[in-house]
Amino acid sequence: MIEISDIHKRYRTAHGSKWVLKGVSLNIARHSRVALIGANGAGKSTLLRLVGGIDQPNGGRIVRRCRVSWPLGLSGGFQGSLSGRQNTKFVCRIHGVGEGLNEKLEFVREFSELNDAFDDPVKTYSSGMRSRLAFALSLAFDFDTYLVDELTAVGDAAFKRKSQKAFEDLAGRAGLVMVSHSESTLKNFCQSAVWLHQGRAHWFDSVEEALREYRGSISG
Repeated sequence: MIEISDIHKRYRTAHGSKWVLKGVSLNIARHSRVALIGANGAGKSTLLRLVGGIDQPNGGRIVRRCRVSWPLGLSGGFQGSLSGRQNTKFVCRIHGVGEGLNEKLEFVREFSELNDAFDDPVKTYSSGMRSRLAFALSLAFDFDTYLVDELTAVGDAAFKRKSQKAFEDLAGRAGLVMVSHSESTLKNFCQSAVWLHQGRAHWFDSVEEALREYRGSISG
C-alpha cells in the first residue's frame, strides 16, 4: 500500500510560486496498476517523483508500505565521473544488495548491451547508452510497485523489442503507477486511473472513465 495524505507541492519561478498539487490524498494498493492522467503541467510527473522519493512535498506525507521503484529508466541521477559499473554498485548497495552483487552487475551489463563501455565514465555515454543503463538497472530489482514516466522501451529497434518484452513481463507480476501520453498504452497496462486537475486528484475505477472526464475538461 502507498498512502498519500494531503500532499501539497509548489515550485518557485521568476514570476512567483505555483502550486501544482493542492491537497492530494490517495491510497494505492500494492499490486494495483494505476494510470496518472491530466493535461501538461497538471502534476503527473511531480506526483510520480514524490511517490518515488526523488522529490519532497511542501506539505502532507507519503507512506510506502511496499517496495516502490524510482521512475523507471530515470537517468538523471547517475554520477558522471563514475563508470556504469560503479553507478550500478552504488545503487545496489543503497538497496542492501550484498551476496548477489556480482549477479546484479552482470545482469545490468548484459541487458544494457554496454559491453566494455560499462566500465567507462557515464559522462562519456550518449543519451541512448544512459537510457539503456537506467532501464537495465530498473529491471535488476524486484519492486512491488514500479513507477513509469513515458517509458516502455528505449534504444534502437532491437533493444526496444527486448525492453518492451521485459516491461510486459514486469507489468504482469507487479503493480504500476504510469504516466503516458498514449491512451492505448494506459488502457493496455492499467486497470484504474487518477485524473489530476487543478491541483486535485480524482480516482476512477476504470481508465476509460478517467479519460472521458479528462477529454471533457479540455473540450469544454
